[in-house]
Amino acid sequence: MTTSKKDTTATRRRFLKTAAVGAAATVAAPSIVSAQGATSMRFQSTWPAKDIFHEYALDYAKKVNDMTGGDLKIDVLPAGAVVPAFGLLEAVSKGTLDGGHGVLVYHYGKQNALALWGSGPGYAMDANMLLAWHKYGGGKQLLEKLYASIGANVVSFPYGPMPTQPLGWFKKPITKADDMKGVKFRTVGISIDVFTGMGAAVNALPGGEIVAALDRGLLDAAEFNNASSDRILGFPDVSKVCMLQSYHQNAEQFEIMFNKDKYNALPEKIRAILDNAAEAAGQDMAWKAIDRYSKDYAEMQTKDNVKFYKTPDSILQAQLDIYDQVVEKKSAENPLFKEIVASQLAFAKRATQWEQDTVVNRRMAYNHYFGPNAKKKT
Repeated sequence: MTTSKKDTTATRRRFLKTAAVGAAATVAAPSIVSAQGATSMRFQSTWPAKDIFHEYALDYAKKVNDMTGGDLKIDVLPAGAVVPAFGLLEAVSKGTLDGGHGVLVYHYGKQNALALWGSGPGYAMDANMLLAWHKYGGGKQLLEKLYASIGANVVSFPYGPMPTQPLGWFKKPITKADDMKGVKFRTVGISIDVFTGMGAAVNALPGGEIVAALDRGLLDAAEFNNASSDRILGFPDVSKVCMLQSYHQNAEQFEIMFNKDKYNALPEKIRAILDNAAEAAGQDMAWKAIDRYSKDYAEMQTKDNVKFYKTPDSILQAQLDIYDQVVEKKSAENPLFKEIVASQLAFAKRATQWEQDTVVNRRMAYNHYFGPNAKKKT
């Protein structure tokens, strides 16, 4: 087949035109990326800058920033930088903030069923088991339904299982349930109802305001969360008595929250990173907590002269009894509350039966190696 000079010229022109378009596209693509730059998101935590909880928020942001290779950059501000700690949900929902780090119980005033993610005994589950319910037992779908019921324009990632929280800091050891009567006490969430049922005069305050209120006599006693936070926030400066173990917040976890519109506008691969980074940060948080909390627990005894006492079983039983009464009342008033409780109970019955039958009690091993009658180990 012969090709005329005219055809050859036309072909060459088409090739050169196509090549020119391709070259232009090659040059244009990097300039678009450069012009847009990295996507930035402004976050706020619900914690003071010095608290280890704010450090956990920074840890999550760093994981995302590293994993996206700079395509997304999360900047985290401490509580109060833009809105008060208890105003986070509204600020993120409206888009005043792109996202935030806190706990679901802080939104108790918007919808009391949100406190079921951590405020209470967890039906014998620990925080990690409650997160298992959230991911695999229907909790995720129920949380989405719950936020939709109050018009919250957010995407939520519960993460970071917390150890059992202390009953709190007191002027003297608490020996019986009646000792709570008349005590001006700080707590949040469903615990407000539980401690009110025990006779306390409850005041809900964010973490950064508690120690000042204790120091000024506005509170007689208070709970916050853990040895590191309590020490950093200054609890040992205003009290030398801490009661360990409680059911009021036995299974709490953190929450990472995004404005839904801004989250949905992100590329799919970035959204996947945000989700998976929450799980990675949650495990890292659990490991860090073991290391840091145990150090501060030891040092508060040796350096700060704090005395720790186990909460008596009679008080723990009173908490369970009152919690059941609170749940019954709120379930009658709030169908979503009732639905979530039923879901948690069904999952907990199966999961805790497995755990109780399977996991060995480590107290014997602890006593063997570290108890008063333990032989010195080389």
